[in-house]
Amino acid sequence: MDADHLDIYGDATALEDTFKEFGSLVPEGKLFIQNGLPLEGLTVGIEDDALYSAQHVTIQDGCYHFDFKHPDGVISNMQFNLPGRHNLSNAITALGMAILYGSPTELLPKALLSFSGVNRRFTYRLKTEDRVLIDDYAHHPTEIAAVYQSVKEMYPDTPVLAVFQPHLYSRTQDFMDDFAMQLSRFDEVFLLDIYPARELPIAGVTSNVLLEKIKLEKKRLITKEELLENITNAPQKVMVMMGAGDIGVEILKVTEFLKDAC
Repeated sequence: MDADHLDIYGDATALEDTFKEFGSLVPEGKLFIQNGLPLEGLTVGIEDDALYSAQHVTIQDGCYHFDFKHPDGVISNMQFNLPGRHNLSNAITALGMAILYGSPTELLPKALLSFSGVNRRFTYRLKTEDRVLIDDYAHHPTEIAAVYQSVKEMYPDTPVLAVFQPHLYSRTQDFMDDFAMQLSRFDEVFLLDIYPARELPIAGVTSNVLLEKIKLEKKRLITKEELLENITNAPQKVMVMMGAGDIGVEILKVTEFLKDAC
């Protein structure tokens, strides 16, 4: 329950109260929650004491392998193809709901294995021996942290370039320091101008200000017109492009260009 969309909710307390109010509408015994949240419900977790949890988690060939513990037993040797602990947590929630609503447990491993994810959530646009291009809708510091965790878990010893387009002046203002902290974890950052969406500019809130706060030697502000040249010349094998604005269109252009260049 991160403090986001505060232009609508006003403050973090109001947002949390909304989550609690919404959760109270769910019939008793049917609300799934992440283990540790201040709510009453069926807990979900990873290698912890949650009612529904992934146990003995390992990574093999870029996929999660784990045992799924639920109140009535354990389903062993499950495989999940999407990277990121947040995705694994979502998968455990879905498995728990499937069991609660009567899905045959023997079909769950095959069903989970067949899930290929949703568009712009750690979507591999290019994946070759020489180049990996990942597309993600991340537009909040917590989401950027999740992308970083995912990519470093799958490519632990590989430098990573992050291309980020901030979304909304208000969000950039509210989380300026958090954005800088999370982007500073990457090896190099290309920063685009803020995508305004429904907002007018806010004085003192620019991508230049954010760039100054990022604690990296390798960082630069670039335009969308400069994306192709800068990405093509970048030395990193692994690149992630993140944002909720029109960067989703730009990455398709970058993908086609890189494919043609291969």
